Amino acid sequence: MTGTAATTPPQRRPVIRAVSFDEAGAAIGRLLPIARPPTRAAETGASGKVADFLLAWWNGDECGHFPIIHLCNVDAVIAEDMLTVMAYLAQESTTYADAWGYRDAMGDLWVRYRGDPAESV
Repeated sequence: MTGTAATTPPQRRPVIRAVSFDEAGAAIGRLLPIARPPTRAAETGASGKVADFLLAWWNGDECGHFPIIHLCNVDAVIAEDMLTVMAYLAQESTTYADAWGYRDAMGDLWVRYRGDPAESV
């Protein structure tokens, strides 16, 4: 290497397939019940990881980050749903879960895992 950087801009790659709005919404719809089981006793090891993913997307500044290693630490079908959402976000402008009608569910998730945001002001 001569130390010069390539000047070709990044190109879209076929590895990330086009994901439709409906496919992304369906993935979110499958992820939310994992993160929000009916009782705390029903939570699995994946619940907090899925919550981290969804909350980091919803408001990473206030809800924290999503460790990429979590993709390796959940069942493959859960990781695929996370990747489906990420692929959709990679191809579209800024979009949040409320675009699919999940605003209240995300608020509930925030309160469950991060506490009531109104109380932290």
